[in-house]
Amino acid sequence: MGRILAIDYGQKRVGLAVTDSLQLIATGLETVHVKDIWEYLKKYMEKEQVETIVIGEPKDFKNQPSDASRFIEPFVNRLRKSYKNKNIVRFDERFTSSMAHEAMLTGGLKKKKRQDKALVDTISATLILQSYMQFNTLSK
Repeated sequence: MGRILAIDYGQKRVGLAVTDSLQLIATGLETVHVKDIWEYLKKYMEKEQVETIVIGEPKDFKNQPSDASRFIEPFVNRLRKSYKNKNIVRFDERFTSSMAHEAMLTGGLKKKKRQDKALVDTISATLILQSYMQFNTLSK
């Protein structure tokens, strides 16, 4: 069984999270600059077996694609072309940034650490992955 990789794609940074090989535990991987994501993914896919890639899908309160979708769609299209043998899934990412801030606050992180946008992106990717895993467990 391969890992599940979650991507929180932004205009400047890309948050990444991954499961263990048994797909039981979601862990924040890291945040990379958007210009470095393709090289990072290439290297990661060469060393790790990834079965599914989950990309956050930004939606508004009316369940419609948000303005951020126009930046993400070209990335998703290229991802589908580059990794045809991977299961590529879009998953609702609403509220993940605010949930990430709440988790940091609850976890007792100091204000300076909570302002670390790269950390927020990694936590957001982890929340997307956890939500995806819970959804799949419930739908089985």
